[in-house]
Amino acid sequence: MPQAIDRFRSSTLGWLRGTLAGWGTILLLLAGFVGTIWALAQRPVEGWAWLFPIALAAGVLILLAQWFTNLATTYEVTDDRLILHRGILVKSIDEIELYRVKDVRIDFTIINQMADLGTISITSSDETTRDAPLVIRNVDHARARREKLRELVSAARRARGVREIDMVHEDLGEL
Repeated sequence: MPQAIDRFRSSTLGWLRGTLAGWGTILLLLAGFVGTIWALAQRPVEGWAWLFPIALAAGVLILLAQWFTNLATTYEVTDDRLILHRGILVKSIDEIELYRVKDVRIDFTIINQMADLGTISITSSDETTRDAPLVIRNVDHARARREKLRELVSAARRARGVREIDMVHEDLGEL
């Protein structure tokens, strides 16, 4: 089996510091925690103070849901494949041969850029991406990982002697 060059998951910490939803979750956790401490210091608890523990619990549930989602998929890059390990209780392994990759795209917001976080989309001729591109969200060091992936795709194509030919219809503009 080829040696892994890179192995990563979507980052929960990156999601927290690099997305608006993460920032909102942090604020919800802080407000819930501080408010719960304040409400417990008040005797008796009155008014809307009961909302703080609910906000804290909601923030914890959102954080746990994101963590389990990220825990469920691991991406492994070798010199000729991208391997997806999916699942927690029921596991599956899917592979994309790098010579089949057509496009590697990166998207990021202003907040993502500050956190060096991004979303990588991979389009290929493989069955895995037949219906839609493979989208890997909340990737730490996304620019560097995308560049490394592009280099590996080029090397895999050269090693197999694969060339891509784009077919364009000349008559598409004429009606």
